Amino acid sequence: MDLSVFFAGTAGSVPSARRGLPATLIRRGGDRILIDCGEGTQRQLLRSVGLTDLTDVFITHFHADHWLGLPGMLKSFDLRDRDRPLRIHGPKGLRKLLHALRFVWAGTGYEIEIHELEPMETVRFDGYVIGAVPVEHRGPAFGYALVEDPRPGRFDAELAERLGVAPGPDFGRLQRGETVNGVRPEQVIGEARPGRTVVVSGDTRPCATLAAAAHRADLLVHEATFAHEDRDRARQTGHSTATEAAELARDAGVRLLALTHLSTRYAGRELRDEARAIHPRTEVPRDFDTIEIPLPEKGEAELVHWTPSHAPPAAAAPATPEAAG
Repeated sequence: MDLSVFFAGTAGSVPSARRGLPATLIRRGGDRILIDCGEGTQRQLLRSVGLTDLTDVFITHFHADHWLGLPGMLKSFDLRDRDRPLRIHGPKGLRKLLHALRFVWAGTGYEIEIHELEPMETVRFDGYVIGAVPVEHRGPAFGYALVEDPRPGRFDAELAERLGVAPGPDFGRLQRGETVNGVRPEQVIGEARPGRTVVVSGDTRPCATLAAAAHRADLLVHEATFAHEDRDRARQTGHSTATEAAELARDAGVRLLALTHLSTRYAGRELRDEARAIHPRTEVPRDFDTIEIPLPEKGEAELVHWTPSHAPPAAAAPATPEAAG
């Protein structure tokens, strides 16, 4: 099952010419899950991978740079004749916020399901969950952890044959947990293998809950609004430095750290170098970059830089019914 993280917006609270406001798209199989939707997110998607038919949106907190692009996107989906429901998840207060903005997008022809999450609550998907991780910011805020279900252990077909099980349907019965010709599944199937874990911090100070969620994660996407020299400013505003993000990643045994939510005062390289001094496997993605996350036994997560040739034909504006007014 393919798993990747696409960075639609990597800036902090203010966009720059090169970085849009926060928006991170997780793609797993046919699922398309957007975490945060800063102003301009739908335009960022149209310029890159296309305005994909999202299955779910998760909002980390209610500062405007993390959700202001949502009303316009909801209306665009309506104009494209979307008919499948869209689920929107976030902290308590999400329903009140969206209802207050309903006059902006004026309702939709598809169902919008609003889910206010409790701290540590999980949302079940096919083969994985996404958990709401309480973090330390100004007001209610979540990070989100995508955790895949454990996978069955390796099936030793040669050993099964030697024990007298014929290839074919009986192999399938063993793998489904049945005993065949006196051969038990645990004799020929190894221990369950872990799935992958991806954690997105949202805006936060370093905190124990996030460190626990990120334990041995394949990828941690952590905000690094400031450099170490501006650590006092980070503390005052409820943000993290590149050094703090790297220390958390190192202590949690994270396999790859990606720094986002960069202040416009930095180009990015200086934050990457600061973090790499502590956690060598650190990247600072640019907008439209992707991190591909293979299964653990097939290698490490890797950053793939965006090139214009990656843009699919669907990135062009699709034909839609014209809006009145």
